[in-house]
Amino acid sequence: MPEGEKTGQCKQEEEQQQKEEEREGLIEFYGSYQELFQFFCSNTTIHGAIRLVCSKKNKMKTAFWSVLFFLTFGLMYWQFGILYREYFSYPVNLNLNLNSDRLTFPAVTLCTLNPYRYSAIRKKLDELDQITHQTLLDLYDYNMSLARSDWSTPSTQKRTSRSLLHHVQRHPLRRQKRDNLVNLPENSPSVDKNDWKIGFVLCSENNKDCFHQAYSSGVDAVREWYSFHYINILAQMPDAKALDESDFENFIYACRFNEAMCDKANYTHFHHPLYGNCYTFNDNSSSLWTSSLPGINNGLSLVVRTEQNDFIPLLSTVTGARVMVHDQNEPAFMDDGGFNVRPGIETSISMRKEMTVRLGGSYSDCTEDGSDVPVQNLYSSRYTEQVCIRSCFQLNMVERCGCAYYFYPLPAGAEYCDYTKHVAWGYCYYKLLAEFKADVLGCFHKCRKPCKMTEYQLSAGYSRWPSAVSEDWVFYMLSQQNKYNITSKRNGVAKVNIFFEEWNYKTNGESPAFTVVTLLSQLGNQWSLWFGSSVLSVMELAELILDFIAITFILALRWFRSRQQLSPPGPSPNSHDNTAFQGEAPGLSAPHRFTVEAVVTTLPSYNSLEPRGLSRDGEVGHE
Repeated sequence: MPEGEKTGQCKQEEEQQQKEEEREGLIEFYGSYQELFQFFCSNTTIHGAIRLVCSKKNKMKTAFWSVLFFLTFGLMYWQFGILYREYFSYPVNLNLNLNSDRLTFPAVTLCTLNPYRYSAIRKKLDELDQITHQTLLDLYDYNMSLARSDWSTPSTQKRTSRSLLHHVQRHPLRRQKRDNLVNLPENSPSVDKNDWKIGFVLCSENNKDCFHQAYSSGVDAVREWYSFHYINILAQMPDAKALDESDFENFIYACRFNEAMCDKANYTHFHHPLYGNCYTFNDNSSSLWTSSLPGINNGLSLVVRTEQNDFIPLLSTVTGARVMVHDQNEPAFMDDGGFNVRPGIETSISMRKEMTVRLGGSYSDCTEDGSDVPVQNLYSSRYTEQVCIRSCFQLNMVERCGCAYYFYPLPAGAEYCDYTKHVAWGYCYYKLLAEFKADVLGCFHKCRKPCKMTEYQLSAGYSRWPSAVSEDWVFYMLSQQNKYNITSKRNGVAKVNIFFEEWNYKTNGESPAFTVVTLLSQLGNQWSLWFGSSVLSVMELAELILDFIAITFILALRWFRSRQQLSPPGPSPNSHDNTAFQGEAPGLSAPHRFTVEAVVTTLPSYNSLEPRGLSRDGEVGHE
């Protein structure tokens, strides 16, 4: 092959090899942190990053832009932290919707406000009245029997039973000195009977611990003391709650809904120990009333008897009736949501329906149906917060005191408290009640609000009924229709109108205030504000972080291997190992080989040290 062709072929092979060496690999990392940072700042789309490298010849500008860059970077992530904190607090927006439609009429419960004397326990109630009369005579010199002799019956003239008297004497009604009168003697002339607090004493079973349940009002103390013994008498009768003394026609003189008369299919009856006979209208889920139009003529209208005859005077001190509006399949808690209807007055109650729908899960601590609440539902109704709270108290009562409170449903396997069987239940009850009110039992914490609930906002108006000019013929017609002689026209009857004020009803709903889309939008706004970049810029920053981690790992690995190569096992003394003169092993950071060549030359002779071209005799030699 000619010499020129060989030279050209070699040049082509060298160029091809050089191109292959310069070709980029599939995965290739930067040689140092400085190279990585310089490439990032020169090619990123984040505003201001190029200033960190393009002004490197001006140290003041480089320092200024570095401080500015990292300051804005910190402020941006501070805003990110605020957004994340708000997102994970799960805020909600309240949505108010106004709907217009035909409305289902709610359930209405009406009570007589005075319990009747059961014939089965009438004798014991008369005995309790006699003991109370004697107690009032001893404490206040008030002879109640003489003031109202018509209350007395032949049974009250007899000696009271020893068992009832024994239990009453164990829980006596007493007066207690006020705090500022403790040091005064009891017979001091400066001490008036009005300066005493009155209450009753409750003791433990062994009488080692007692406390005085005191009241600022003597009337409240007498009623509470009488109610305590009244509950014990009722608890002794296992079928007391099943006794039916309902006399609908003697309490409800007239009933009309939407211009149509009511019948027995429109109400249910139950007896409350303190509020007497109660009637719940529109509680039948199979045939619920629907209000076709708003207004007083399209609601429920009742004429009720409020005259007291055979009621218990020491248990109830008011005249009238008690009414409560509630949703179907919810118990009527007359203590909580009821209000009294005055006798001789027409009470017009207008309603507005309001529904509340809460978000569950992480947004609020509400419950759908109470199945996730650690309290057993003792009521045969759907879950409500009041149902849960009362059930919680009753379960704690059974666990702590060994018996159940008479006003609440009876748990399985328990019995109602009665001081003939549970001597110190009253002491245990009032102690437990104090813990319940202070939320020591945790009932208010355990019982959560339902996620969906319906409430009725009520407003009432009053007017005299019947008027002075019409009361004669109104009472005459009522007496003819109901065959009842009304002796007190002023306090004999009352009228109640319950109706929807308007068709519109409000729905209060909740919606998430911060969703994932909202969070991303807010984060993008903050990123654009501080850096003026997009999602791809975020990916560039993520790529920078990954490359930084990869370079750190590679450099750490090289450093570890170099340490191993620089610290080999020491050679033996007799060995002639010349590996130290060899090049570094492949894979080190500087893979260069050094070749040592030995050149041996012959020293010139002595004669050759003379200047070339001179002979011995000094003549110049010629070549």
